[in-house]
Amino acid sequence: MKTVRDILKDRGKLGANTIGAFVNGEVKDLHSFISENESIQKIEPIEAGDNEIALSILRHSTSHVMAQAVQALWPETKVTIGPSIEDGFYYDFDRPSGAFTEEELPIIEKKMEEILKETAAFERKEVSKEEARSIFEKKGENYKLEILNEIPSGETITLYTHSGWTDLCAGPHLPSTSFIRYFKLTKTAGAYWRGDEKNKMLSRIYGTAFFTEDGLKKHLEKLEEAKKRDHRRLGVELDLFSIIEDVGPGLVLWHPRGAFIKRTVEDFWVKAHLLAGYQLVSSPHVGRVALWERSGHMGFYKKYMYPPMEIEGQTYMLKPMNCPFAIEIYKSRVRSWRELPLRWAELGTVYRYEKSGQMLGLLRVRGFTQDDAHIFCERSQMRREIIGVVRLSVALLRAFGFKDFHVRLATRPKDEFIGEISLWDEAESHLRAALEDIKFDYELDEGGGAFYGPKIDIDVKDVIGRRWQCTTVQLDFNLPARFDLRYAAADGTLKQPIMLHRALLGSLERFFGVLIEHYGGAFPGWLSPEQIVVMNVTEAYEDGARKVAEMLKSAGIRVKLDVSSGKLGAKIRDARLMRIPYIGVIGEREVAGEKLKIALRSRNEGELGTIEVEEAIKIIKEGCREPDLDIGSIYN
Repeated sequence: MKTVRDILKDRGKLGANTIGAFVNGEVKDLHSFISENESIQKIEPIEAGDNEIALSILRHSTSHVMAQAVQALWPETKVTIGPSIEDGFYYDFDRPSGAFTEEELPIIEKKMEEILKETAAFERKEVSKEEARSIFEKKGENYKLEILNEIPSGETITLYTHSGWTDLCAGPHLPSTSFIRYFKLTKTAGAYWRGDEKNKMLSRIYGTAFFTEDGLKKHLEKLEEAKKRDHRRLGVELDLFSIIEDVGPGLVLWHPRGAFIKRTVEDFWVKAHLLAGYQLVSSPHVGRVALWERSGHMGFYKKYMYPPMEIEGQTYMLKPMNCPFAIEIYKSRVRSWRELPLRWAELGTVYRYEKSGQMLGLLRVRGFTQDDAHIFCERSQMRREIIGVVRLSVALLRAFGFKDFHVRLATRPKDEFIGEISLWDEAESHLRAALEDIKFDYELDEGGGAFYGPKIDIDVKDVIGRRWQCTTVQLDFNLPARFDLRYAAADGTLKQPIMLHRALLGSLERFFGVLIEHYGGAFPGWLSPEQIVVMNVTEAYEDGARKVAEMLKSAGIRVKLDVSSGKLGAKIRDARLMRIPYIGVIGEREVAGEKLKIALRSRNEGELGTIEVEEAIKIIKEGCREPDLDIGSIYN
């Protein structure tokens, strides 16, 4: 047997910065063994650099060094798993003395630096399950033993050792620790073992690593910017929303300013859908349990549903999704092919049980309003409808200020799904063809579909480069069959319609959180609860400020009047902290003369000078104009 290193060297492809290779399309590190019987059709080196694969290898290796440092400092600590993730890595620990704190991270980093001074190779060793068990029993690593017990007998076990520290791991890893130079431990958190709240709470340490100092520097700057934009902090500062323990975790209270923005988003969404040929429907918050049994939710989604309620001898459940209600509306009378496609949109509030440790501000909640819609169509209309949904989504997201999109096609789950595989294959082919028709680049998300159908997911990228999942478009042959949906076809027969499930913004709560972070709380004028603050220089100009405010209100501008007794500088500072688009100041110069004037300041453009109120109205209206909706050709 040869290692990947040996084969690359034989073929003249091994360089000083080579850290692994693609062997027949599979990522392997230089330590991996290749059987002499294995046919190597293609082998290409992976070089150290800021690309996704190389960074994943670097970060996974760095997590091992971190785990070694932790056990060197606190020998009683037990290790679990330490994978690389997007933008970094983490490792979960069981420390008897308690969870790690942010203050302990520099201590761990210092120990890591000491370990890295002794440049050591990552050594890969293949052992039997019994040999591995013996090693980890001696070390008292009960979590590793649990993982070992689940590996099928006869399967090769791989161990990686560096600087005398050994871990159970499939790899891949760096050739040596010499590549680990630029790293940072970023935060701590709690995490249940294997994500199950019935298991023990572990202590998680997050970190990141780069091959270059500049790469690390830019990433840390991005993290710092993300902290400033954190929607939970800005939600309090800007008086937008709150989540109160006495009300319930994951249940959002919308304050007046936040509720106004939310309603503005909803109104814009409704306008877009009416223009795109949708009709509005509405459904209750609960339904009888038989409905959820027939839909398949009780079998495949029960862990996310709240417990049943007994009312007058009948069992009801809070709805986790809106789709069964749309189906029942469809079934309320006989449908004709002439009616199809039916596009029904609903801002429906749903309830899903999320574990306490998984909730995060507005981004992960238990009660939320889904910007839902369901389309019932003939097979011949299906692709056109998929294209229309994707184009409508892009138009809507662009109107909210997003420009970069990332598209995924999620296929049939491996185990938990309903329906025939042949129908899944057909549905996936239609989604793929629709994306190709509109020339959308996409990546495959194997097994990422919903239990009733494959889907298209669309992520947006915010101003600091983070990706957020918004749109999902699901093609469903299965629920129409389970509910025995029919329509009278042109040939006089009864046929089964195709159903599209789709949400464009995802949920209003999560999308609102994304908007806060994207704009850093400085919402565009059309979304801002107040478009201008009018304030007086001193008490002598209060009447003038009130008159100007009334003129602006009469013109349809949202005005906040500040005639408090505070100093002008403090009032301006308060307005800027609230990210209000315009500030208007009224003093002696503004009230002199026949026409009232206003000293206008723009959040984006700075000082605009002292101008007549009529001219200020034009400027403010243009600056706060609702974005155009380019959806006239979404079905072409």
